[in-house]
Amino acid sequence: MLERTRLASELALRAGELIRDAMGVRRNVEFKSAVDLVTDVDRAAQALIVEGIRGAFPEDTIVAEEDGLASGGASDGPSPSASAPTGPCWCIDPLDGTTNFVHALPHFAVSIAFLDDGVPVSAAVFDPSRDELFRAERGQGAFLNDRPIAVSSVAALDRALLVTGFPYDRRVHSELYLEYFREFLCSAQDVRRYGSAALDLCYVAAGRFDGFWEWKLNPWDTAAGWLVVKEAGGRVTDFDGAPYDPWLPRIAATNSAIHDETLAVLARIAARCGRSISSFGHPRLRRRRRGCSGRDTRSRRRPRSSGG
Repeated sequence: MLERTRLASELALRAGELIRDAMGVRRNVEFKSAVDLVTDVDRAAQALIVEGIRGAFPEDTIVAEEDGLASGGASDGPSPSASAPTGPCWCIDPLDGTTNFVHALPHFAVSIAFLDDGVPVSAAVFDPSRDELFRAERGQGAFLNDRPIAVSSVAALDRALLVTGFPYDRRVHSELYLEYFREFLCSAQDVRRYGSAALDLCYVAAGRFDGFWEWKLNPWDTAAGWLVVKEAGGRVTDFDGAPYDPWLPRIAATNSAIHDETLAVLARIAARCGRSISSFGHPRLRRRRRGCSGRDTRSRRRPRSSGG
């Protein structure tokens, strides 16, 4: 096991213990937006993790949810047009599922990933409520509490149990997000919504869910779960089938067997909803509008008929 993989697991466990001890205690809760919460526990867990990384690897870049830390000082976190930092980089979500935590709903996790030049190398996701540690290392498989895990064998979307989430701007774009939910609800066996993207991805890796999609997540939400799914035999891409990039706002993760069907549903929704969702205001997506096959699908105007 690589030293950074071991460190990710150790820090996830320590932060998880801190969160578990605080469960059910009245917290100082702040609103980052209309529906996005942060607590003193988020910040304390992040400080613990950052201190541990800084002590072992002081030159590594750190991208974290609360306060967006970076190598050499503070930053505002990844911008909408940002790409993954070059070199060694950690992506940290100290408490993924803060809303669940605040309401004493025991479904949240610590998520820590290490990437090298944008490629995931090590990952740890710890659920302190169930004492479940998901971890992965590139080329070494995925594990749950040291037992190997693998994605499900479900081969058809209409037999698949899916999971998703709704972005923080859901009050503004509710109709669009519900269009995705409705389409998959009619295409799959069923759909769940639990409130922690990190655990959603790990549950796909463990075969508890067969697929996952979501809009507008951040690198700290998905980087660890991305590697866990891949190492468990799953497939993770953008909505159009392009290689997944956690600095872009769309993710589709499945057990591989239903991935093409999942992409076909996503393409069907995109075609029906039109250009309004092709970029969703994201500069890098506007520069890369491709369809599921990977072909450029920008509209080409037909010459007007001259009449007769």
